[in-house]
Amino acid sequence: MSFLTVLLLGIGLSMDAFAVAVCKGLAMKKLTVKGCVIAGLWFGGFQGMMPLIGYMLGINFQQYIERIAPWIACILLILIGGNMIKESFEKEEEQEDSGALHVKEMFILAVATSIDALAVGITFVCTPVRILTGAGSLLNTLVACGIIAFLTFSISVGGVKIGNVFGTKYKQKAEITGGLILILLGLKILLEAY
Repeated sequence: MSFLTVLLLGIGLSMDAFAVAVCKGLAMKKLTVKGCVIAGLWFGGFQGMMPLIGYMLGINFQQYIERIAPWIACILLILIGGNMIKESFEKEEEQEDSGALHVKEMFILAVATSIDALAVGITFVCTPVRILTGAGSLLNTLVACGIIAFLTFSISVGGVKIGNVFGTKYKQKAEITGGLILILLGLKILLEAY
């Protein structure tokens, strides 16, 4: 995977966090820089950590999956993207949310929005990241995870601000866009392999 592919992957993965950040921003009565940064750190931190965990788990099975790696990466990304699009059309239950950034709630939200990044980490084993020339696979994966974390942090901070200003108007569009990006990346990986 090239730098551009990782960049697009990071944007696609961050759309779930963006949608939740918009909802957090909507629920906040008073928007503060601290609140935006806290939400961004939760979402960005988990979004960067989960692919690394997926990579570490996947590296143990590399010898078994190398021949079918492009298919695995493609299928995982299409499933994740398709699920994001499907969820964008589901009706959410209305919940009372104070907009507070409680540790327990933010932990659950951060895990929920980044669980798909765990599967993406497995695709890093199937389709190695090549950002730093001459660097090993682990270092390239760490850089990719850092890029994903930074993008998600930035997009989540923006999401809180947008949610506070505009409401949930863009939530569905963000999820659909993120899903489409992941599906297209999956197809790109498969096409490049053959």
